[in-house]
Amino acid sequence: MVTIKRKPDFKKLTYEKEAWRTNQLVCGIDEVGRGCFAGPIVAAAAILKPHAKYKYLKDSKELSAEERAIAYKWLMKNSAFAVGIINHRIIDRVTIHLANIYAMKRALFQLLAHAPVAPEIILVDFIPLKFDNLEIPIIHFAKGESLSSSIAAASIIAKVTRDNLMERYNLIFPGYSFDTNKGYGTQAHKNALINLGVLFVHRNSFIKASYIIQPNHYAEWC
Repeated sequence: MVTIKRKPDFKKLTYEKEAWRTNQLVCGIDEVGRGCFAGPIVAAAAILKPHAKYKYLKDSKELSAEERAIAYKWLMKNSAFAVGIINHRIIDRVTIHLANIYAMKRALFQLLAHAPVAPEIILVDFIPLKFDNLEIPIIHFAKGESLSSSIAAASIIAKVTRDNLMERYNLIFPGYSFDTNKGYGTQAHKNALINLGVLFVHRNSFIKASYIIQPNHYAEWC
């Protein structure tokens, strides 16, 4: 297994075009929710159909919620994908960095277990993934969602999956605005933490590190 770090100094879709020219497949991996105060981290692994193009196949951060929803529906028909979800308790236990890697690996394992054909190469946004006994080359680089449509597909899938989950949380836990902040540390979210307390879906390590709650009040809410 080869893991390679590359500078983002190449043209967009370089890896896809090279693979698709010989009918090979490319797997892209990305995550969302790394910096949130609440909820899980979600990663996705996606394999696009060769030569797949779509106007909304781009970095999920550049799309509106409506555009991401449309892109997700398109991806359901034009890609194979899987997601990996690591909850807040594991994040607190192992650190966000390791939880990020676990989520990406879980997504990739799920995809490889069900994909009819293995990809020729795996592209990862920024995070270096290492596997034992995996013979597929892994290349990681910054700005992955902009340079790879496969990573962009993964970013959309991960974002829509996590946003939908946080919107369900909002129905269960009103007052924290999870439908709008998606668990990120907005001022409204911070105010809710102070006024309403810490929920069991919050990442305790993040709340403590942010000093939003005074240490002498934190224990009574956990």
